[in-house]
Amino acid sequence: MTEIYVDADACPVKDEVVRVAERHKLPVHMISDGGIRPSRHPLVTTVIVDQGPDAADDWIAERIAKGDIAVTNDILLAVRCIESGAHVIRPNGEILDERSIGGVLATRNLMTDLRSAGKITGGPKAFSKKDRSTFLDFLERTVQAAKHR
Repeated sequence: MTEIYVDADACPVKDEVVRVAERHKLPVHMISDGGIRPSRHPLVTTVIVDQGPDAADDWIAERIAKGDIAVTNDILLAVRCIESGAHVIRPNGEILDERSIGGVLATRNLMTDLRSAGKITGGPKAFSKKDRSTFLDFLERTVQAAKHR
């Protein structure tokens, strides 16, 4: 059975994940280093990992399997999940897969270099209603595809 893993720290679409999971009766794992309130929903397991770099990422990467779904903005975690055969969707609805991850990773690395050189000081654009709507649409499609495999 497909399971959904959410990199829950600062994830703006946790409620939307639960809504889609409920419709399809899929278990959801919300992984955090302590910054979220535990859910009472019976399909949701809240996992609090030790604080530290990559603790939540490591927990997800060690458990996610082929056909599961990861919701994350973390590109390096996305790479690990894709290598495990999982589907990856970002909170803005962008699907990451074998074809797209190379370009996204290269852009991430370039932006990291530009930030460290002081060339770029701003962050990503604000999360919008359109991003939320796009996420819901693509998560539904991703769940449907995962269930039919």
